[in-house]
Amino acid sequence: MNNTFNLRRFGLLFKKTLLERPVQMFGFTALILAFIFIVYALAKTLIGFNASQNLAFIWGLIGGSFFLASFVFNYFASNAIGSSYLTLPASQLEKWLCGVLIAAVLYPIIFMTFYRLMDASFVYLFHKSLDPAGPFYKQQYQSVNIFSFNGIIAWKVYPMYLFAVAAMLVGSLYFNKVALIKVSLAICCLIIGSYLLNWGFAKMFFGPVNDATIFYNVTIPVGKEEGSIMLPEKISGFAFNIVSYVFPAILFVTSLIRFREKEF
Repeated sequence: MNNTFNLRRFGLLFKKTLLERPVQMFGFTALILAFIFIVYALAKTLIGFNASQNLAFIWGLIGGSFFLASFVFNYFASNAIGSSYLTLPASQLEKWLCGVLIAAVLYPIIFMTFYRLMDASFVYLFHKSLDPAGPFYKQQYQSVNIFSFNGIIAWKVYPMYLFAVAAMLVGSLYFNKVALIKVSLAICCLIIGSYLLNWGFAKMFFGPVNDATIFYNVTIPVGKEEGSIMLPEKISGFAFNIVSYVFPAILFVTSLIRFREKEF
């Protein structure tokens, strides 16, 4: 039998992981989906359909995955449970892969299926509520469409989702207690620190600065107007790919290394 990965053994471990903690795995997932439904329903009344679609998708995919990822390795919150988990007859790779599949693959599939059904239902009800004889029927009908998983907003969300899940998996292995809060604070500090550092460099090179977007542009005052200095497209694209995909990949590998180092 392969000591690193065996499909049958992995399948049994994956099933055990899901069924031994149904409240955390299924209960929290159901709670997240219910919360997203409420957010969507309230937001479409307050801020309109398009904004509510974006808000629900962002909170559901990034926030939900981040929240669930904080629980997949919480065996280590207790020395006894953690030691018991590490002695299970499965390889470290298989145990790590179970957590990654739950937080980074299984939940997104469940969420995006739920989101598509929810979104399509709300859009359908909106279209049905319109008066076909109204003067603005066509305009109103075309103003609300089903959210595209291949649209601009979605492709901006996917890298953030990868980073959030990877960061939480690493953090949950380094912080045995209240990892959710600690990693959230660490990410906030990282974002604020990066923004201030970027602002500082922009101010050092360009003088007064109105705004500075990391890896994108710097906005400076030009008399009573504003001017924008854009980062060259190739450099911007390269930096975006590094931050969006290479950095999360490094975090995923780091979580595996940290998991293999776990001892009690």
